[in-house]
Amino acid sequence: MESLLINLLGVAAIALTVWWFWLAPKAKKQQAVGVEETLEILVKDGVYEPDRIRLPAGQETVLHFRREDASPCAEWVLFPDLEVSAQLAVDQITAVTIPAAEKGEYPFHCQMQMYRGLLVIE
Repeated sequence: MESLLINLLGVAAIALTVWWFWLAPKAKKQQAVGVEETLEILVKDGVYEPDRIRLPAGQETVLHFRREDASPCAEWVLFPDLEVSAQLAVDQITAVTIPAAEKGEYPFHCQMQMYRGLLVIE
């Protein structure tokens, strides 16, 4: 009986983890960045905030990531379509240069794809 309870709790923990990181609806926070503005993205509690960023097309931009989550998953941010990645230090701001890109949507995420966001180039 005790092993059944332990197994049920384990399955519940796995289901909760899957729901939290991949299935739970997340509030979409969007931020647009102008030519001379800076944007700070907070990395905390399994999310990027904001998780949707608008940038002008054809201009190189620097995003500032502030990592407050010590989780190993939060250590890297990857922009695979733009071939950009950066290691984020805990409790520090890391500048990430986004090269000039064409209009489109470019997802970004951590190395395990638990933290996810979208870069919209307009």
